Amino acid sequence: MSKISTAIRVAAAVSAVTLLATACSSSGGSATSAGSGGASSGGPSWCGNKKISLGLTDGFGGNSWRLVTTASAKTEVAKCKSVTSFSYADGQGNVQKAISDIQGMVAKGVNALVVFPDAGNAVLPALRSAYQAGVVTVPYRVDPGGKAGTDYTQWIGADFANDGKNWANWILKNLPNGGNVLFVSGPAGNSQGVTEGKAMHSVLDPSGKYKFIGASPFEVTNWDPSLSQQVLTAAIAKYSKIDVIVSDFGPSLVGALPAFEKSGRSIPALVTSDGNALSCFWQAHKAKNPDFKLLTVATGNDNARLAVQWAIAKATGGTPPTNTQFEAPVFEDSISGQPHPVTCDSKLPGDVYLSAELPGADQAALFNK
Repeated sequence: MSKISTAIRVAAAVSAVTLLATACSSSGGSATSAGSGGASSGGPSWCGNKKISLGLTDGFGGNSWRLVTTASAKTEVAKCKSVTSFSYADGQGNVQKAISDIQGMVAKGVNALVVFPDAGNAVLPALRSAYQAGVVTVPYRVDPGGKAGTDYTQWIGADFANDGKNWANWILKNLPNGGNVLFVSGPAGNSQGVTEGKAMHSVLDPSGKYKFIGASPFEVTNWDPSLSQQVLTAAIAKYSKIDVIVSDFGPSLVGALPAFEKSGRSIPALVTSDGNALSCFWQAHKAKNPDFKLLTVATGNDNARLAVQWAIAKATGGTPPTNTQFEAPVFEDSISGQPHPVTCDSKLPGDVYLSAELPGADQAALFNK
């Protein structure tokens, strides 16, 4: 998810950290020919021996989720000594700048390029040009369209259907008598929400016990806390019974959930993605809200790590991972406590995502820069 609307932590700026200038591998066509082959001694299997430069571009990098995701990518890059140069650019939510950033990385001579293509299909021509220039090109998370081997090297997506099925199976198990399900997601028509919704329907609909209420396929919130509050307030007024809320960005609901308490109703069960702010909210409000059960899946910062592994493997001659889709694991379950109980660290900022491989303290340090 792009989470463009979450609290902006940084004024976006192009950041370039170039350790060594390298020449562009401009053999054209297949970008996989850049490496000389062979795994790097002592490094991960995806790190080959070929020395390379790597670029990372964001369509929008100015919120806490992106800061953690970008830092996660950088730490993954650092595991491979064959990467001798790393550059980063933030498109600042400007499509033309995002395109220019990709083109600039190619002009700079990077051998491998990892791209968060927030603008989707709009950046596909730039991705194709990079790939055709001989740069290993790996877009991730947002589907830019196109085809691997023609427009880019490999797209590393996120398995949002897996999230939807995990949420639905938890609902089946913990609300076995059925109920009303309110599904909220990001911008209208976003593919993440559509995919998650289809997956949930595939699990819940055959039971005949669950009714999806609200707009179809989901209530639009843009993952924005203010709009989320408006949506929930309207839903509370319209529906006398809401048994479970499904959201693909849980922290955006923290400011909205007290609307249930203000109306004299218990906060219902919530299945969503994790965030320290949400976990701490649950800890503080669970006692006076008997229906407030919580399941979270990892919010997906580590999707960037899989994309980096793929890009480095293809460029250095290492062994690519077997997965091309990031599957977010279940993170917290307030009922079973497995694989983790709801985990609040009150000493850390709410913007920290404890499901991420990057330690919470390291994430917090990013916000203070």
